[in-house]
Amino acid sequence: MSEPMKIARVRWACRRGMLELDVLFQPFVEKHYEQLSNEDKLTFVRLLECEDPELFAWFMGHKTCEVPELADMIVKVRGRSAP
Repeated sequence: MSEPMKIARVRWACRRGMLELDVLFQPFVEKHYEQLSNEDKLTFVRLLECEDPELFAWFMGHKTCEVPELADMIVKVRGRSAP
């Protein structure tokens, strides 16, 4: 993808099959997505393309993401999704 996704498409992509992921992604997109650099937006979209069980394991700390850019984005989302 050559440009960041439109915010409406990103919001839709944040609707997951797991409530635990919805609780992380939706507030992050509403509060922080627009302020990300284009590179970070693309990385976030790449993260959203991953499967739910994989995302759940990474965000819950059960597994470590081996892709450095995605691992950094996971840290950003975790840090900014807290109330």
